Amino acid sequence: MRHTPGMCQLLGLNANTPTDLVFSFTGFAHRAQEHKDGFGIGFFEGAGARLFVDPVSARQSPVAEMIRRYPIHSRHIIAHIRKATQGRVALENTHPFMRELWGRYWVFAHNGNLVDFAPKLHAAFRPVGDTDSERAFCWLMQELSKNHASLPSVEHLTQTLAELAAGPARHGTFNFLLSNGEALWAHCSTHLHYVERGHPFPTAQLQDADVTVDFAAHTTPTDRVAVVVTQPLTCNESWQALGPGELAVFVDGRRRLPP
Repeated sequence: MRHTPGMCQLLGLNANTPTDLVFSFTGFAHRAQEHKDGFGIGFFEGAGARLFVDPVSARQSPVAEMIRRYPIHSRHIIAHIRKATQGRVALENTHPFMRELWGRYWVFAHNGNLVDFAPKLHAAFRPVGDTDSERAFCWLMQELSKNHASLPSVEHLTQTLAELAAGPARHGTFNFLLSNGEALWAHCSTHLHYVERGHPFPTAQLQDADVTVDFAAHTTPTDRVAVVVTQPLTCNESWQALGPGELAVFVDGRRRLPP
């Protein structure tokens, strides 16, 4: 299955060393033909984070062209192609969204539609736009800050996020990617798939474009990379599907399973 018409598209990358996203982004941007309501990408550089968003299609956006020409190297990347369900097509409604909590940036992107999700939000986390997605992100940040006084371990964050995600998920489809520059969390309601790449690295073929890449030529034997996407980007790798209600966390290019 190449992609799911009518759905936003999510793409996340987590690696143990700064990694180039150009190959995956090339295939990902091809999916913007049916998803023309904006695209964005957020990625971490040390403690800092860069966010590029544009409310036009990634097929036409000069920002997307800049990303293709300027290879991003990061250990944590989240990208999103928007098909608007709630909220007008506007810059403030374009994913990913970013907030600060416990002295760290958090980047979030959502695929789905949450009906009648109107939680009470206090002053620290308020949406700028009018999407259900940003509202849900603000609520997650608010509830995380209530549950933990300071930055907890990845394991404790994963436990709390799994409990919290069930709330918005009761209102509809809640596929999301979230990163704080330490880990990548992926929550599935309907469609999310991941692949882990390591030595020996494969030659991969994109589903949506006639492009192949020999990862072995661009990596070292110690490199590890995990890619999470709505639908598999390549046709010759072993993508794993997440199940409804499943929350996966990736650290250093590997899925970290519960102890």
